[in-house]
Amino acid sequence: MEKRPSRDEIRAALTGPIWSIYTPFLRDGSIDYAGLCQQIDFTIAAGGKTVLLTAGDSHYIILSDQEIADVTKATIEHCAGRAMVVVAARTYGTPQSVEFAKFARDAGADVYMVLPPDWGNSSTPETLTEHYSTIAEHLPVMLVTNVFLPRGVEFGLSTLRLCLERVENIVAIKDDFCGQFGRKMALLVHDRWAVFTVLKQNHLDVHPYGCDGYLSLLVGVRPDLSRRYWQAFQAGDLASARRVISDYEMPLLDYLVALPGSWDAGAHGMLELFGLSARWRRKPYHSLSDAEMEQLKAKLQALKMMT
Repeated sequence: MEKRPSRDEIRAALTGPIWSIYTPFLRDGSIDYAGLCQQIDFTIAAGGKTVLLTAGDSHYIILSDQEIADVTKATIEHCAGRAMVVVAARTYGTPQSVEFAKFARDAGADVYMVLPPDWGNSSTPETLTEHYSTIAEHLPVMLVTNVFLPRGVEFGLSTLRLCLERVENIVAIKDDFCGQFGRKMALLVHDRWAVFTVLKQNHLDVHPYGCDGYLSLLVGVRPDLSRRYWQAFQAGDLASARRVISDYEMPLLDYLVALPGSWDAGAHGMLELFGLSARWRRKPYHSLSDAEMEQLKAKLQALKMMT
């Protein structure tokens, strides 16, 4: 049996800036596997220790089950042991999640980020804990707090307490909730699980409570800026760390969110401008027009992120 990373190795791989893979598409809507491989290579060359697939950024909501399996397998094969691979899927029920966990395990995945279904507030802390536990029998599990957003802070924390008591093979958590929840969550779980959040600004907020890493908008296109933040943070130079946030992350994110198609359309546009993959997204999602691409380029130049 292939050796799985230890808890310490998983925490180390999730420490610092992390790039979330944006499944790239060709103009006809088919998956651009060459672009996927270029993203992986760029991330690893930039020092990334983890290649992360997610239900959102990796566009699993708009992919078929077979395409999710194909992207998973292609990612694992192209990584070829050069980085830890975290796989994901859509909001599968427990039986389908178990089948996917077995598939991903046999393909060579290291961790499975599980996003459970909760239509109509149908799940409880007990049923979610059972869901995670059943999947974790087959592959180490990463939780993602997106599922708790509609249910509130106490529902999420109650679920996490049960998971800590009952599920041994949960190894990490990705926090999309942030704020008060993120701080309480980190205090609760960080001794047992690796914790990472989204964006530098949330990392700076939650790190005193226990946070190892963060998803970075910049590491996939300007890894030097991500390194600047991380090195300043490690050195205790919080003023310099804040400047990376205020000079780059915040104004860039504000611009991307205001674009037609919002920030993900802008992220795919940046990938084209930096030569990693094309801007296209599968319909009905909006892809940036030529004029919108020119405006994005001008914004990046104004932020001194491009020449």
